[in-house]
Amino acid sequence: MTMTAILFKILLLGVTNALGIWAAVGLFLAGSWLPLSGLVLGLVALNFAVLSKRAYPLRYLLPGLIPFFLMVVYPIASNMAVAFTNFGTGHRLTKEQVIAHFESRFYLPEGGERFTYQAFRGPAGSLILLLTSTVTGTNYLSERGILQAVELTDPRFVYDGAEIVEINGHHRLSRRELVQIMGELQELSLQWGDEAVRLVSLAEFGVARRQYRYDPAEGVLTDLRTGIAYTPVEGIFTSVHGERLQPGFAVFIGARNFTEIITNPHISGPFFRIFTWTFLWAFLSVATTFTLGLALALLLNDPYLELRNFYRTLLIVPYAIPGFISILVWGGMLNVDFGIVNRILHDLFATKIPWFHDPLWARVAVLLVNLWLGYAYMMIVCLGALQSIPQELYEAARVDGANRIQLLGKVTLPLLLISIAPLLVGSFAFNFNNFNVIFLLTGGGPPIPGAITPAGATDILISYTYNLAFGAAGARYGFAAAVSLIIFMIIGTISAINFRLTRNLERVGESL
Repeated sequence: MTMTAILFKILLLGVTNALGIWAAVGLFLAGSWLPLSGLVLGLVALNFAVLSKRAYPLRYLLPGLIPFFLMVVYPIASNMAVAFTNFGTGHRLTKEQVIAHFESRFYLPEGGERFTYQAFRGPAGSLILLLTSTVTGTNYLSERGILQAVELTDPRFVYDGAEIVEINGHHRLSRRELVQIMGELQELSLQWGDEAVRLVSLAEFGVARRQYRYDPAEGVLTDLRTGIAYTPVEGIFTSVHGERLQPGFAVFIGARNFTEIITNPHISGPFFRIFTWTFLWAFLSVATTFTLGLALALLLNDPYLELRNFYRTLLIVPYAIPGFISILVWGGMLNVDFGIVNRILHDLFATKIPWFHDPLWARVAVLLVNLWLGYAYMMIVCLGALQSIPQELYEAARVDGANRIQLLGKVTLPLLLISIAPLLVGSFAFNFNNFNVIFLLTGGGPPIPGAITPAGATDILISYTYNLAFGAAGARYGFAAAVSLIIFMIIGTISAINFRLTRNLERVGESL
């Protein structure tokens, strides 16, 4: 290695370590322990791989391992951590953030002193206020967030007649300019002895008192206005009378998100309906697309069929068009009131099908659209597999007296499944999480009556999880993470079956 290459390696490693240490300090101060641990381990592994001769193979593995941990391991670990918490709407902050939020609240006591004010802006953008008490007439000047009594004869004041137009190089703001900086004025909290002075109206400041005080030793948040004490209960500060303060904070709740799926009837009923439909949806999607794809492949594989290439080109169109475009087009065609499908049915049979209003017909609609989207893929795969079957096998079967049905059942299907079966299992796993069709066509609807979670008749587990996490009714990230872990285990099991099936079929293929 040349000296230039060595110096370049040292420089690059030094810059990487510097950036890593800088990021580690930020994560440490933020209390993000999981990302911090991953970053430290990554830096140690990187330095070990570069500086140690024994770790030479790691130099080639790290470019793949680092993205693997960032893109796969870390999201899974984070999801598992969230699944055992109540993280969601009303519980998104940490306990420290919630305490700081309540301790920053103020209230205006009855009969509290009020102040008129004038605002002055400096050339560097600094802001100072001149306040006048409406009770005593005393004047106060804000300096570094503290009010100090001043006399109007202060040499820092510059007058234009009877009005002060400048204070210590700061020019007075007009009423219009005050309106423009109202947000900045509302955030001011000026110290006045043991109390704070805050903006109460466009024209006045007033004495404000801190409303809450937290005692870390007792773990109690006290409302100084009412004297009520609040203790944290499952991430929400709650009084002895059951009054709860919002927002709450995320806490560890164990396996409650998982047990709630079983024990809460308002959740378990819709959940198991969705769970059952998800398996049925994946199975019927594979069965219908494979059946139609195989039938078309058998037809197009016939050497005596005229215009075979034209039909192949025509039938592959659904596969060539982006799926989301086809789904949106189908959504318009199946519109209950204005869709062309119902218009044709009304003209021919004087009836309309409630495609998106009735649970049964909504499921038929998503299966029909998914059949349109998926048959072309199955047709292409089956057509390729059919062309790989030796014609001598068919000729030998015909000599033995086999008819077309026997050829299909005894020769074509067994040989076809050797290469197609793993793809069918993979297609089942894909449709198990086929979010696009459900979300774009029906949105998971129509809703399931009585469900307290956003659950619909056509929802599958992945769309149900999405609605839990990002639905308009309020996000339940913890519960959604628990459901996603269940999906992860199911897909992992399907993948394991796929790998096992692939090995078994390889052995069958070797014996042919």
